[in-house]
Amino acid sequence: MSTTPQKQDLIIQQKTTKTYQLKFRENGVGVDITGWTVFFTVKSGMADADADAKISKTITTHTNPTAGETDIVLSSSDYDKTPPGSYVYDIKIKDNATPATILIVAIGRLTIERIVTQRES
Repeated sequence: MSTTPQKQDLIIQQKTTKTYQLKFRENGVGVDITGWTVFFTVKSGMADADADAKISKTITTHTNPTAGETDIVLSSSDYDKTPPGSYVYDIKIKDNATPATILIVAIGRLTIERIVTQRES
């Protein structure tokens, strides 16, 4: 796997659910991610403490671990107290080796957009 993080900006709309599918590949073949931990962290700024993260997800159950597939699911409850705007994020993985390898696999900006219809029904 590449040690250079992929740069990608993400956009979500208020009061919605968004799923980001991750696929870990090496030479085109899925990497077994059984036992891996995926961390998704969103902050206002790079220097913010982890405790001040706007969104923090830890994924240990994967959709298809032997094929290297997992999902980051963001529901409105993950960010309903975060105002619309632009934030920084990263996705970090920790494998199950001894000692563990820890890599940042993606970085960028996450934008939370306002929506027009505010009612739920």
